[in-house]
Amino acid sequence: MKDNDSATATATIAVSARDAGGQGTTKSAASVGLDAPTTPAAARGALVGRGALLAALGVAAFSLTFPGTAWALEGMGPWTVVMLRSVLAAVVAGGALAVFRVRLPERRHWAGIAVVAGGVVLGFPLLTTLALETSTTSHAAVVVGLLPLTTAACSAVRTGVRPSRTFWIASLVGAAVVIGFAVQQSGGAPGRSDLLLFAALLVCAAGYTEGGRLARHMPGWQVIGWALVLVLPVTVAGAALALSTEPLQLTVHSVGGLLWLAFGSQFLGLVVWYRGMAAIGIHKASQLQLAQPLLTLIWSVLLLGERLPPAAPAAALAVLACIAVTQRARG
Repeated sequence: MKDNDSATATATIAVSARDAGGQGTTKSAASVGLDAPTTPAAARGALVGRGALLAALGVAAFSLTFPGTAWALEGMGPWTVVMLRSVLAAVVAGGALAVFRVRLPERRHWAGIAVVAGGVVLGFPLLTTLALETSTTSHAAVVVGLLPLTTAACSAVRTGVRPSRTFWIASLVGAAVVIGFAVQQSGGAPGRSDLLLFAALLVCAAGYTEGGRLARHMPGWQVIGWALVLVLPVTVAGAALALSTEPLQLTVHSVGGLLWLAFGSQFLGLVVWYRGMAAIGIHKASQLQLAQPLLTLIWSVLLLGERLPPAAPAAALAVLACIAVTQRARG
């Protein structure tokens, strides 16, 4: 994680490529370490492929977040889980920032970092953890399947990117599949957990959008690193208070779930996710998350013993088809 190993560099190496904010960029192939004979089209293809792979790795990491939360809740209270995961991740991120002597971000970036902190460090983890006290991971996963659409909409408003009509149609179809699946599973009566999950969608979409935008100016690991450090005073105080008021039982599941949330979901997953967003654009990266609910369903069966809903295979095929369309649609 070198300081100059920037997501910005990753996002701007292709000739005439479109970055996460919709701005055109022009760089030579030599500036990315590619061989001189490489054509601009080949360089752009390599950039897009690498960005899609990084974003997909982020989705894979996030798909384990709900099962990890369910494990952690077996031995800890919801506030303890949320605060401790952030504190542990901040220790790693802050240590990396110190070791590599990373300079403080420019003043103009701190507002965006605060949005990332509020959305993906505090807001989304807290709201989804509270929801999972009364909701199954499989149900929560399909509701949060609306995140790609909300992220794309937030990106369109914030960055000025205007995806094509085909992109929006495929996104809406994918969202409709997710909504139908959720309604069918819940019996058509959304409860308190659903309201918490819908609120989580909004704050997370804002955090993803700002993080993807900031990753054009600094490496992805620094984006989430500074966000974690920014709220460290709050999370340390919150962890101390939660540990003094909530029950704590250290088991293999509770500790393992917490460690994954801290290092897998909260830090490493967001590192590759923001880099991927910077490379292929926020709106396209967000649509890869249409696969996340289905991956979480698989983990809920394998790790938690939950029964896979009968409609899941059909929903999986429909959603994957929508992903294919959104990735081919021109922004």
